Amino acid sequence: MILNRRGRRKNEDSSALSDLAFLLIIYFIVIAGFNINKGFLLSLPVKDSTRMVLREELLRFELTESGALLFDGTETSREEARNAIAAGIAARPNLAVFLAVSPECAWQHVVSFVELAESLDVESFSFVLKKDGAESGGGAP
Repeated sequence: MILNRRGRRKNEDSSALSDLAFLLIIYFIVIAGFNINKGFLLSLPVKDSTRMVLREELLRFELTESGALLFDGTETSREEARNAIAAGIAARPNLAVFLAVSPECAWQHVVSFVELAESLDVESFSFVLKKDGAESGGGAP
């Protein structure tokens, strides 16, 4: 009985597979470039670090339980706060902004104030949650 044996194939051209692998590598490199993380980068202070802030270089704001923004004890609008921070940064580049937040305040007000500070390129920003009418959590920077 004679069996049909398949003959060995001669060297096939493997360049098509290498081209495909190369194109896939290029595709994944290009796709990786489109992965952009969006968000607010917040530099947190190092534990047990001390930073000296002069009183003249500190702007204190407060958010009440109703969401009202206080600056120097008087209620102010977001636009007035923006102008005060912008003028402070122009006069003193090392300006620090401090926000005391009432526990009953809606957090959207806090987020909008943080976005305001970010839009003005405030480099030193600190906030604290007030407890029983006093600031808690370490106080001002």
